[in-house]
Amino acid sequence: MRTHGHRGWKGRGGWQQAEVPSAEDAAAWFAGRLPDDWFVSAPEITVDREEILIVGELPPLAEQFDDDAARAAAESGRISRFREDTREHRIEIARQAEHRYGRKVAWGARIGGTKELFTTLSVPVMTRLRQPERKVLDTLVDSGVARSRSEALAWAVRLVGEHAESWLGELREAMSKVDDLRTKGPDLAQD
Repeated sequence: MRTHGHRGWKGRGGWQQAEVPSAEDAAAWFAGRLPDDWFVSAPEITVDREEILIVGELPPLAEQFDDDAARAAAESGRISRFREDTREHRIEIARQAEHRYGRKVAWGARIGGTKELFTTLSVPVMTRLRQPERKVLDTLVDSGVARSRSEALAWAVRLVGEHAESWLGELREAMSKVDDLRTKGPDLAQD
């Protein structure tokens, strides 16, 4: 007789997480797949459950500029040119990666002090908040920091991410160790 419990389950993140293909080798796959002349070094690759984001460093500008505003405009223009020149090739690479990893692919480029992302996902996230948390969001909306509760929540998450990166890194590392232990553990499924 088979039970419907979670015995022997070795997934990641708990019962509510849908299975998605592993993307542990994504950085290596993109290293082999991307043209060598696109970026000056290996791109930064960030993966979550829905998206893979590739951000590469473009070659520096050789020109001299009168001020920072002119330099920023030139950097933005260079990123725009890269985006247009590589569009078809990026679409083909993204299509292959989406098939392989079951996630959307987004792109970005960085040059000097300018970083721009293109076609990134904005994924809705449902949450239940009690009155004290709703009051925080409403204060951000009422003060003009955000236009809506949704925007206020996104702002708060970004703020936590910026100020707790070290702690979040340790937490991700600990989660990875738990995942390793799950895969090494005994299979308790009954026949």
